[in-house]
Amino acid sequence: MPGDPARMALGPAASEDIVERYRELNHLNDPLPVQYGYWLAGVLKGDFGVSTVTRRPVVMDLQEFAPATIELVLYSGIPAIFFALLFGVLGARFNNKWPDVVIRFTGYVFVATPAFVLAVLLLLVFGFWVQLVPSIGGRISAEYVVPSITGMVTLDAVLTGNFKAAWDAFLHILLPSIALAMGPMMQEARITRSSMLDNMGKDYIAMIRSQGVPSGLINNRYLLKPSVIPTVSIMGLDFASRFGNAFLVESIFNWPGLSRYGINAMMQQDINATCAVVMVLGVVFVTVNIIVDIITLILDPRMRQQRAK
Repeated sequence: MPGDPARMALGPAASEDIVERYRELNHLNDPLPVQYGYWLAGVLKGDFGVSTVTRRPVVMDLQEFAPATIELVLYSGIPAIFFALLFGVLGARFNNKWPDVVIRFTGYVFVATPAFVLAVLLLLVFGFWVQLVPSIGGRISAEYVVPSITGMVTLDAVLTGNFKAAWDAFLHILLPSIALAMGPMMQEARITRSSMLDNMGKDYIAMIRSQGVPSGLINNRYLLKPSVIPTVSIMGLDFASRFGNAFLVESIFNWPGLSRYGINAMMQQDINATCAVVMVLGVVFVTVNIIVDIITLILDPRMRQQRAK
Protein backbone atom coordinates (compact mmCIF):
# COMPACT_ATOMS: atom_id res chain seq x y z
CA MET A 1 0.00 0.00 0.00
CA PRO A 2 1.35 3.48 -0.79
CA GLY A 3 2.01 5.84 2.07
CA ASP A 4 3.85 5.90 5.38
CA PRO A 5 2.38 3.80 8.23
CA ALA A 6 3.77 6.23 10.80
CA ARG A 7 2.16 9.20 9.08
CA MET A 8 -1.10 7.27 8.70
CA ALA A 9 -1.06 6.53 12.41
CA LEU A 10 -0.30 10.08 13.61
CA GLY A 11 -2.20 12.06 11.00
CA PRO A 12 -1.15 14.88 8.68
CA ALA A 13 -0.89 17.44 11.48
CA ALA A 14 1.95 15.66 13.32
CA SER A 15 5.40 17.17 12.95
CA GLU A 16 8.19 15.30 11.21
CA ASP A 17 10.11 14.94 14.51
CA ILE A 18 7.15 13.19 16.13
CA VAL A 19 6.70 10.93 13.10
CA GLU A 20 10.39 10.00 13.17
CA ARG A 21 10.19 9.29 16.89
CA TYR A 22 7.20 7.02 16.23
CA ARG A 23 9.20 5.13 13.60
CA GLU A 24 12.05 4.59 16.05
CA LEU A 25 9.77 3.41 18.86
CA ASN A 26 8.00 0.92 16.58
CA HIS A 27 11.19 -0.21 14.74
CA LEU A 28 9.82 0.92 11.36
CA ASN A 29 13.28 2.09 10.31
CA ASP A 30 14.79 -1.34 10.87
CA PRO A 31 15.14 -3.98 8.12
CA LEU A 32 12.13 -6.23 7.64
CA PRO A 33 13.76 -9.31 9.26
CA VAL A 34 14.50 -7.22 12.36
CA GLN A 35 10.95 -5.90 12.44
CA TYR A 36 9.66 -9.45 12.16
CA GLY A 37 11.90 -10.53 15.02
CA TYR A 38 10.48 -7.84 17.31
CA TRP A 39 6.95 -8.75 16.26
CA LEU A 40 7.48 -12.48 16.82
CA ALA A 41 9.01 -11.90 20.24
CA GLY A 42 5.91 -9.95 21.22
CA VAL A 43 3.54 -12.57 19.83
CA LEU A 44 5.23 -15.31 21.85
CA LYS A 45 4.43 -13.24 24.94
CA GLY A 46 0.83 -12.68 23.81
CA ASP A 47 1.46 -9.09 22.74
CA PHE A 48 0.34 -8.14 19.22
CA GLY A 49 1.00 -4.47 19.76
CA VAL A 50 -1.44 -1.56 19.67
CA SER A 51 -3.77 -0.82 16.78
CA THR A 52 -3.15 2.58 15.24
CA VAL A 53 -6.83 2.79 14.26
CA THR A 54 -8.71 1.73 17.40
CA ARG A 55 -5.88 2.85 19.77
CA ARG A 56 -6.33 -0.35 21.75
CA PRO A 57 -4.22 -3.49 22.16
CA VAL A 58 -4.81 -5.72 19.14
CA VAL A 59 -5.60 -8.63 21.46
CA MET A 60 -8.64 -6.71 22.73
CA ASP A 61 -9.76 -6.10 19.14
CA LEU A 62 -9.41 -9.79 18.29
CA GLN A 63 -11.44 -10.74 21.34
CA GLU A 64 -14.17 -8.32 20.29
CA PHE A 65 -14.38 -8.99 16.54
CA ALA A 66 -13.40 -12.67 16.18
CA PRO A 67 -16.54 -14.17 17.83
CA ALA A 68 -18.79 -12.38 15.32
CA THR A 69 -16.96 -13.94 12.36
CA ILE A 70 -16.78 -17.34 14.06
CA GLU A 71 -20.55 -17.24 14.59
CA LEU A 72 -21.15 -16.22 10.98
CA VAL A 73 -18.85 -18.96 9.64
CA LEU A 74 -20.51 -21.62 11.81
CA TYR A 75 -23.98 -20.61 10.64
CA SER A 76 -22.88 -20.58 7.00
CA GLY A 77 -20.65 -23.65 7.16
CA ILE A 78 -22.32 -26.35 9.25
CA PRO A 79 -25.78 -26.35 7.58
CA ALA A 80 -24.06 -26.06 4.19
CA ILE A 81 -22.30 -29.39 4.79
CA PHE A 82 -25.62 -31.17 5.29
CA PHE A 83 -27.33 -29.58 2.29
CA ALA A 84 -24.30 -30.09 0.03
CA LEU A 85 -24.34 -33.82 0.75
CA LEU A 86 -28.13 -33.95 0.39
CA PHE A 87 -28.15 -32.21 -2.99
CA GLY A 88 -25.20 -34.27 -4.20
CA VAL A 89 -26.90 -37.54 -3.27
CA LEU A 90 -30.20 -36.46 -4.85
CA GLY A 91 -28.41 -35.40 -8.03
CA ALA A 92 -26.70 -38.77 -8.32
CA ARG A 93 -29.84 -40.70 -7.38
CA PHE A 94 -31.94 -38.95 -10.05
CA ASN A 95 -29.19 -38.58 -12.62
CA ASN A 96 -30.36 -36.62 -15.71
CA LYS A 97 -33.91 -36.45 -14.35
CA TRP A 98 -35.68 -33.25 -13.35
CA PRO A 99 -34.40 -33.13 -9.72
CA ASP A 100 -30.83 -33.47 -11.00
CA VAL A 101 -31.39 -30.84 -13.69
CA VAL A 102 -32.80 -28.37 -11.15
CA ILE A 103 -29.92 -28.96 -8.72
CA ARG A 104 -27.29 -28.61 -11.45
CA PHE A 105 -28.83 -25.44 -12.89
CA THR A 106 -29.14 -23.91 -9.40
CA GLY A 107 -25.56 -24.93 -8.69
CA TYR A 108 -24.26 -23.21 -11.82
CA VAL A 109 -26.10 -20.00 -10.88
CA PHE A 110 -24.82 -19.83 -7.31
CA VAL A 111 -21.27 -20.94 -8.10
CA ALA A 112 -21.05 -18.19 -10.72
CA THR A 113 -22.56 -15.55 -8.41
CA PRO A 114 -20.07 -13.85 -6.05
CA ALA A 115 -21.04 -13.81 -2.38
CA PHE A 116 -21.25 -10.02 -2.24
CA VAL A 117 -23.65 -9.92 -5.24
CA LEU A 118 -25.88 -12.50 -3.59
CA ALA A 119 -25.67 -10.51 -0.35
CA VAL A 120 -26.93 -7.37 -2.08
CA LEU A 121 -29.77 -9.27 -3.76
CA LEU A 122 -30.85 -10.92 -0.50
CA LEU A 123 -30.68 -7.58 1.25
CA LEU A 124 -32.85 -5.88 -1.37
CA VAL A 125 -35.44 -8.66 -1.60
CA PHE A 126 -35.83 -9.86 1.99
CA GLY A 127 -34.52 -6.84 3.86
CA PHE A 128 -36.19 -3.95 2.02
CA TRP A 129 -38.83 -5.16 -0.44
CA VAL A 130 -40.44 -8.02 1.50
CA GLN A 131 -38.95 -7.07 4.89
CA LEU A 132 -39.02 -10.54 6.38
CA VAL A 133 -35.76 -10.10 8.31
CA PRO A 134 -33.76 -7.14 9.67
CA SER A 135 -31.77 -5.41 6.93
CA ILE A 136 -28.62 -3.59 8.10
CA GLY A 137 -28.42 -3.47 11.85
CA GLY A 138 -25.44 -5.37 13.17
CA ARG A 139 -25.88 -8.57 15.15
CA ILE A 140 -29.02 -7.87 17.22
CA SER A 141 -31.69 -5.21 17.61
CA ALA A 142 -31.00 -2.37 20.02
CA GLU A 143 -33.93 -3.33 22.25
CA TYR A 144 -32.18 -6.52 23.38
CA VAL A 145 -29.20 -6.60 25.73
CA VAL A 146 -27.40 -9.93 25.94
CA PRO A 147 -24.52 -10.48 28.39
CA SER A 148 -21.35 -11.57 26.60
CA ILE A 149 -20.34 -15.11 27.58
CA THR A 150 -18.88 -16.63 24.43
CA GLY A 151 -19.12 -13.53 22.23
CA MET A 152 -21.57 -15.35 19.90
CA VAL A 153 -24.84 -13.52 20.39
CA THR A 154 -27.27 -16.30 19.54
CA LEU A 155 -25.51 -18.78 21.84
CA ASP A 156 -25.21 -16.22 24.64
CA ALA A 157 -28.92 -15.42 24.37
CA VAL A 158 -29.80 -19.12 24.63
CA LEU A 159 -27.46 -19.63 27.58
CA THR A 160 -29.10 -16.73 29.44
CA GLY A 161 -32.60 -17.97 28.59
CA ASN A 162 -33.49 -14.96 26.45
CA PHE A 163 -35.05 -16.83 23.53
CA LYS A 164 -36.64 -13.74 21.97
CA ALA A 165 -33.21 -12.17 21.73
CA ALA A 166 -31.84 -15.45 20.32
CA TRP A 167 -34.50 -15.44 17.59
CA ASP A 168 -33.80 -11.80 16.79
CA ALA A 169 -30.06 -12.51 16.56
CA PHE A 170 -30.79 -15.51 14.32
CA LEU A 171 -32.79 -13.30 11.93
CA HIS A 172 -29.87 -10.85 11.80
CA ILE A 173 -27.38 -13.57 10.89
CA LEU A 174 -29.65 -15.46 8.47
CA LEU A 175 -29.07 -13.43 5.29
CA PRO A 176 -25.28 -12.97 5.62
CA SER A 177 -24.83 -16.66 6.38
CA ILE A 178 -26.89 -17.65 3.32
CA ALA A 179 -24.91 -15.26 1.11
CA LEU A 180 -21.64 -16.72 2.37
CA ALA A 181 -22.78 -20.34 2.11
CA MET A 182 -24.54 -20.75 -1.23
CA GLY A 183 -21.59 -20.73 -3.63
CA PRO A 184 -19.35 -23.19 -1.75
CA MET A 185 -22.35 -25.37 -0.84
CA MET A 186 -23.45 -25.88 -4.44
CA GLN A 187 -19.87 -26.47 -5.55
CA GLU A 188 -19.53 -29.19 -2.90
CA ALA A 189 -22.85 -30.69 -4.03
CA ARG A 190 -21.58 -30.89 -7.61
CA ILE A 191 -18.38 -32.62 -6.47
CA THR A 192 -20.36 -35.11 -4.37
CA ARG A 193 -22.68 -35.89 -7.28
CA SER A 194 -19.78 -36.37 -9.69
CA SER A 195 -17.92 -38.62 -7.26
CA MET A 196 -21.00 -40.76 -6.59
CA LEU A 197 -21.69 -41.20 -10.32
CA ASP A 198 -18.08 -42.22 -10.83
CA ASN A 199 -18.20 -44.78 -8.02
CA MET A 200 -21.49 -46.23 -9.31
CA GLY A 201 -19.52 -47.85 -12.10
CA LYS A 202 -17.08 -49.57 -9.75
CA ASP A 203 -17.01 -53.37 -9.55
CA TYR A 204 -17.90 -53.58 -5.86
CA ILE A 205 -21.12 -51.63 -6.45
CA ALA A 206 -22.04 -53.97 -9.33
CA MET A 207 -21.45 -56.95 -7.04
CA ILE A 208 -23.67 -55.47 -4.33
CA ARG A 209 -26.42 -54.76 -6.87
CA SER A 210 -26.22 -58.34 -8.13
CA GLN A 211 -27.00 -59.55 -4.61
CA GLY A 212 -30.32 -57.70 -4.67
CA VAL A 213 -29.46 -54.93 -2.21
CA PRO A 214 -31.94 -52.02 -2.54
CA SER A 215 -30.67 -48.88 -4.30
CA GLY A 216 -31.38 -46.66 -1.31
CA LEU A 217 -29.26 -48.85 0.96
CA ILE A 218 -26.46 -48.94 -1.61
CA ASN A 219 -26.42 -45.14 -1.89
CA ASN A 220 -26.49 -44.48 1.83
CA ARG A 221 -24.23 -47.23 3.16
CA TYR A 222 -21.83 -48.33 0.43
CA LEU A 223 -21.64 -45.45 -2.04
CA LEU A 224 -21.80 -42.25 0.01
CA LYS A 225 -18.84 -42.87 2.33
CA PRO A 226 -16.13 -43.30 -0.34
CA SER A 227 -17.75 -40.61 -2.50
CA VAL A 228 -17.53 -37.85 0.10
CA ILE A 229 -13.75 -38.15 0.51
CA PRO A 230 -12.99 -35.60 -2.25
CA THR A 231 -15.82 -33.40 -0.96
CA VAL A 232 -14.43 -33.37 2.59
CA SER A 233 -11.17 -31.82 1.40
CA ILE A 234 -13.04 -29.08 -0.46
CA MET A 235 -15.36 -28.54 2.50
CA GLY A 236 -12.39 -27.97 4.76
CA LEU A 237 -10.84 -25.41 2.44
CA ASP A 238 -14.18 -23.67 1.92
CA PHE A 239 -14.84 -23.58 5.66
CA ALA A 240 -11.45 -22.03 6.41
CA SER A 241 -11.63 -19.59 3.50
CA ARG A 242 -14.91 -18.17 4.82
CA PHE A 243 -12.96 -16.44 7.59
CA GLY A 244 -11.07 -14.37 5.04
CA ASN A 245 -13.72 -14.14 2.33
CA ALA A 246 -16.43 -12.76 4.61
CA PHE A 247 -15.19 -9.17 4.54
CA LEU A 248 -17.52 -7.94 1.75
CA VAL A 249 -20.52 -9.72 3.23
CA GLU A 250 -19.70 -8.28 6.66
CA SER A 251 -19.40 -4.80 5.15
CA ILE A 252 -22.72 -5.06 3.32
CA PHE A 253 -24.61 -6.23 6.40
CA ASN A 254 -22.69 -4.00 8.83
CA TRP A 255 -21.44 -7.11 10.60
CA PRO A 256 -18.66 -6.27 13.10
CA GLY A 257 -16.45 -9.25 12.37
CA LEU A 258 -12.77 -10.08 12.09
CA SER A 259 -12.67 -10.03 8.28
CA ARG A 260 -14.06 -6.51 8.12
CA TYR A 261 -11.67 -5.43 10.85
CA GLY A 262 -8.73 -6.92 8.94
CA ILE A 263 -9.61 -5.20 5.66
CA ASN A 264 -9.98 -1.84 7.42
CA ALA A 265 -6.60 -2.40 9.07
CA MET A 266 -4.98 -3.11 5.69
CA MET A 267 -6.55 -0.06 4.05
CA GLN A 268 -5.30 2.18 6.85
CA GLN A 269 -1.88 0.50 7.10
CA ASP A 270 -2.45 -0.69 10.64
CA ILE A 271 0.52 -3.07 10.66
CA ASN A 272 -0.04 -4.68 14.06
CA ALA A 273 -3.71 -5.42 13.40
CA THR A 274 -3.00 -6.69 9.89
CA CYS A 275 -0.29 -9.09 11.07
CA ALA A 276 -2.53 -10.39 13.85
CA VAL A 277 -5.47 -11.04 11.52
CA VAL A 278 -3.26 -12.78 8.95
CA MET A 279 -1.76 -14.97 11.68
CA VAL A 280 -5.20 -15.92 12.98
CA LEU A 281 -6.35 -16.87 9.47
CA GLY A 282 -3.18 -18.92 8.99
CA VAL A 283 -3.80 -20.81 12.24
CA VAL A 284 -7.39 -21.47 11.15
CA PHE A 285 -6.25 -22.91 7.80
CA VAL A 286 -3.65 -25.16 9.43
CA THR A 287 -6.11 -26.40 12.08
CA VAL A 288 -8.88 -27.11 9.56
CA ASN A 289 -6.48 -28.99 7.27
CA ILE A 290 -5.35 -31.19 10.17
CA ILE A 291 -8.99 -31.95 11.01
CA VAL A 292 -9.70 -32.75 7.34
CA ASP A 293 -6.75 -35.15 7.23
CA ILE A 294 -8.06 -36.95 10.32
CA ILE A 295 -11.56 -37.24 8.86
CA THR A 296 -10.12 -38.54 5.59
CA LEU A 297 -8.19 -41.21 7.48
CA ILE A 298 -11.41 -42.28 9.18
CA LEU A 299 -13.36 -42.41 5.91
CA ASP A 300 -10.71 -44.08 3.75
CA PRO A 301 -9.32 -47.38 5.13
CA ARG A 302 -6.69 -47.46 2.34
CA MET A 303 -4.98 -44.39 3.84
CA ARG A 304 -4.94 -46.03 7.27
CA GLN A 305 -3.30 -49.11 5.77
CA GLN A 306 -0.66 -46.97 4.06
CA ARG A 307 0.12 -45.18 7.33
CA ALA A 308 0.32 -48.51 9.13
CA LYS A 309 2.90 -49.76 6.63
